[in-house]
Amino acid sequence: MGNPVWIVEELLGGSHLRLTYDDGTQFVFDRKGTEIWGTWPKNLTLEDTATYLLGPVMGLVLRLRGVTCLHASAIAVGDRAIAIVGRSGAGKSTTAAAFAELGYPILSDDIVALLDQDHQILVQPAYPRLRLWPSSVEILYNNPDALPRLVPTNPSWDKTYLDLNQDQYKFQDTPLPLVGIYILGDRTSSSPIPALTQLPKRKALMDLIANTYANLLLDKTMREQEFGFLSDTVNQVPVYQLNAHPDSEHLFNIPTVILENLDHV
Repeated sequence: MGNPVWIVEELLGGSHLRLTYDDGTQFVFDRKGTEIWGTWPKNLTLEDTATYLLGPVMGLVLRLRGVTCLHASAIAVGDRAIAIVGRSGAGKSTTAAAFAELGYPILSDDIVALLDQDHQILVQPAYPRLRLWPSSVEILYNNPDALPRLVPTNPSWDKTYLDLNQDQYKFQDTPLPLVGIYILGDRTSSSPIPALTQLPKRKALMDLIANTYANLLLDKTMREQEFGFLSDTVNQVPVYQLNAHPDSEHLFNIPTVILENLDHV
């Protein structure tokens, strides 16, 4: 099953936006991203609604506030951060979970907010959860039901979550400088070791623009700001394409290759 379907509509002449999920949950927020109102059907709970709020809703609000967000997961490696970028289903969260199993703290999942501070691109922490499909849970834990459902009351959404507040995991709750971006490309069976290629800056910029979150909401001025921010990002941070093996047994080769690469950054 896929993610719940949601649509965004303009209200009050465009001064406000309404996000509606297919289960009837609605959020209304102003264009400046300063106020949010939410309603939900009687068969859903506040916890269900909070799950939506911490996902796409906050991603949209951040974009409206001018914060560039990548469709990515972010991991802390020492006092630095890396971002795992890719289209839906590419394996971002699964890769982040593999890092978590190796003891590395997680900063953010699915939506990675970036800020420029003191000439550094800083990754902002989100909340201590990783969202995983049952297929990924089976790869990691040999049981698709090993983790709790993210939205138990919605049968159309079978994603689960890994609670990073558990003792065996770590959550990074302070910003860290971004030192590497890894874009998950097409899978290749040529070798069990992932192929890693540094992208030219122009190609890196185009790929990051294609993987920003909720970019359809941006007006001309916001797009110009985003283009400038991402141009600065690729000038400061190396961007790599990573092509991994399709077989799940080679999952933990991905962190190994990335960590070896970081030793040379």
